[in-house]
Amino acid sequence: MFLLQLDATGTAPFIAISVLVLSVVSVVLSLTIAVVLVRGYRRGPTHRGMLWLAVGLIFLITVPELLRVGVPTATDIGTVGRSILVSSCELFGLGTILWTVYGGELR
Repeated sequence: MFLLQLDATGTAPFIAISVLVLSVVSVVLSLTIAVVLVRGYRRGPTHRGMLWLAVGLIFLITVPELLRVGVPTATDIGTVGRSILVSSCELFGLGTILWTVYGGELR
C-alpha cells in the first residue's frame, strides 16, 4: 500500500490541500462559464459582448488564480510584486466586464 506523505510549510497539510483544491475548482468553474459565453458568441456576430464577458471573467478569476500559484513557484518575485500582478489582472477583468455591461461596445 502506498501512503502519500505531505509536507506543508507554515500550515497543516490538510489546509494546504484544501486551498489548492478550492483554487482548482474556481479555475474549472470560471473556464466552464467562459466556454458557455464563447459558445454564445459563436452563434452570431451580434453577440460580441459575450466574448468580452468571457475575457473579463478569465482575467478576473482564472489568470489571478494561476498567478497566485505559478509566480511564487516559478520565480522569486516577492509578495508585493505578486499582489500587484494579481490585482492588475483582476482590475482589468472587472473593467472589461463593466465596459461590456454598460454598453462599451459600439453598435
